[in-house]
Amino acid sequence: MTRVLVTGARGLLGTAIAREFACDVDVSALGHGELDITDADAVRRTVREIRPELIVNCAAYNDVDATEDDPSAAITANALVVQALARASAAANAMLIHYGTDFVFDGSTSRPYLESDAPRPLSAYGMSKLLGEWLALASPRGYVLRVESLFGGRPAKSSLDKIAASIRDGQTVRVFADRTITPTFVDDIAMATERLIATRPEPGIYHCVNEGPTTWLTIAQEIGRLLGVTPQLVPITLAEVKLKARRPLYCALSNDKLRAAGIEMPPWQDALARYLA
Repeated sequence: MTRVLVTGARGLLGTAIAREFACDVDVSALGHGELDITDADAVRRTVREIRPELIVNCAAYNDVDATEDDPSAAITANALVVQALARASAAANAMLIHYGTDFVFDGSTSRPYLESDAPRPLSAYGMSKLLGEWLALASPRGYVLRVESLFGGRPAKSSLDKIAASIRDGQTVRVFADRTITPTFVDDIAMATERLIATRPEPGIYHCVNEGPTTWLTIAQEIGRLLGVTPQLVPITLAEVKLKARRPLYCALSNDKLRAAGIEMPPWQDALARYLA
């Protein structure tokens, strides 16, 4: 793989992907300022000019609650943009890697979700991401990596990043005690993406998260332990918080399919320790 196009390259995940790939390949890492990916003609022109062998789409619209009132921005960024990239990748005979989310599930389970489990989004945001998955897989060499609860931003960008920053500063932090997740360090996603390209398993959907279900409360407690402090935590439940969009209560993902392809994801505790260090 010599030429790679990374879209959404200024975001949390896009920055990690571009950094991981920069040492080994010719990377065109484009943010919104360099490429308006909502412009299908611009996407086609850019792909023709760069002639990438791989397109990695890290662009996404993630305002879950705002999407309930106005889904248009999410549908554009999370679905129509993916359609343009899938068509351009197919025309260029390029691999396409797109990132999905746990929000395609309804959370009514008690064990980590498999790729074979039927998606049932609870929110307009989750539906927009599900549409994006379908459109990405229309590309003959299309992969969807479902990730969730990303962390690793500098400065703090994600929920986990902000929790860690607040605990460092000695602030009181409200954390969900009943939402079960599998958090994901963006550096580990980048490494897994590189391994996927090298091994080239069957195109399709793969879950790509740090290993092991946990809760936000347990994560916050582990952050305190790793920092050597006693965090000031206020456990809350999802039902207590007035959120516009419904969230899945249990949304941990299983890495079994990715592991069968020869790609191991580190436990979330290991990833958290590396991040905080």
